[in-house]
Amino acid sequence: MSSRAVQQLIRGRSRLAGSVRSVLNRLDLRAIDGEIVGHLPRPEIAGEGPVAAVREILQRVRSGGDEALLACTREFDGVSLDSLRVHPTEVAAALDRIDAGVREALGVAASRIEAFHRTQLHPSTVYEDGGSIRSFAVPMESAGCYVPGGRAAYPSTVLMTAIPAKVAGVDRVVVCVPPARDSGTVADITLAACAVAGVDEVYAIGGAQAIGALAYGTESVAKVDVICGPGNKYVAIAKREVADAVGIASAFAGPSEIVVVADESAPPAFAAVDVVVQAEHGPDGLAWLVCWDESVADAVSAEVMRITEASPRRSEIESTLAVAGYAVICRDPAQALEVANAIAPEHLQLMTAEPESLVGSVRNAGAIFCGPWSPASLGDYVAGPSHVLPTDGTARFSSALTVADFQKHHHVITFTPEQAVALAPSVEAFATAEGLDAHALSARLRREALEGGEI
Repeated sequence: MSSRAVQQLIRGRSRLAGSVRSVLNRLDLRAIDGEIVGHLPRPEIAGEGPVAAVREILQRVRSGGDEALLACTREFDGVSLDSLRVHPTEVAAALDRIDAGVREALGVAASRIEAFHRTQLHPSTVYEDGGSIRSFAVPMESAGCYVPGGRAAYPSTVLMTAIPAKVAGVDRVVVCVPPARDSGTVADITLAACAVAGVDEVYAIGGAQAIGALAYGTESVAKVDVICGPGNKYVAIAKREVADAVGIASAFAGPSEIVVVADESAPPAFAAVDVVVQAEHGPDGLAWLVCWDESVADAVSAEVMRITEASPRRSEIESTLAVAGYAVICRDPAQALEVANAIAPEHLQLMTAEPESLVGSVRNAGAIFCGPWSPASLGDYVAGPSHVLPTDGTARFSSALTVADFQKHHHVITFTPEQAVALAPSVEAFATAEGLDAHALSARLRREALEGGEI
């Protein structure tokens, strides 16, 4: 959609908003007929500039190893390190240095996350009909968890990535996290979470260079089999770029997103704070309110303004909302869900009188939160499912991080002579049709051997 057309739809501080001051742009879709996706603005995450920058960093790491990682840390994080790895004793000691209440919260979250992910473990299955086919899961040997840093510490991401990997049976779980600019160290709360989750190795490495180290390996960092975890656009792009060398879990887990669908039953302050919750992560995210009542949009927008002005992270919130913060007016609930499905958000909150009635219409979302008492913040920390979710529209074909992201499935196929020969004619027919003579011969030799009494 052209920028001029978008501007004609946007009513950020205009007639629709009345006297309401708002940091949310206003988008009125009620007059739109037909396909709606072309009328929805969306920030471009993976432009040519960021992709080129990421490719250069990855090449530096691939060819330069530890030396390149240390140089990137000086250049991008502003600190000089003597060692990339955080010593295991520092990780263990961090548990004693953090506040007792936070330590208890880590334990509560960890137990809930582990309990939920254990429900995803499935026993081997056997299918017997013309042979025995057994299927079972095998854990990957190593996993790399990227944990964001810089603007804030994210111990929750440690738990949400490392615990599912451990439940899956991964032997070696590695965490990479950017060092703090002022000290060059990793925050105690993040290290404490690593201790709680049973992380095996922690490295003070951030950005695209961390993804390169995990994918290709260096003198200090052994490469892993799968990489998971959210990050800024450079981290997300880097994961796409190394997908030919390593497994990438949960598609494009980039800057945070939320769509709050609300009706007149939603407490305006609840809806507003949940829009702000994801916006406070900072730039390149997306935070939308979608409703079919202007009075709801006005009330929630006013609350968003009030909460933003009082927030210590006001600059991060405003930077997100200025580019991708919208109050969207739709004709009815059906059009609201059409908008939500077109955006395919990381978090979708259905803050309506009957949210369950809308769930069946949701096709694309990383996670769905129903009602005013199920905010995405619960999902971020303690609900149980991983908060590593697909972003940038990838919820159309991808899902939340699960135990399955750290496993491979093996099939064991066993036939008796009689069972193999019974299916041989079908094998020969397929192989002949495809022009693969050796395939046909493989089945025919066995059939003839059994029928001739040779076996």
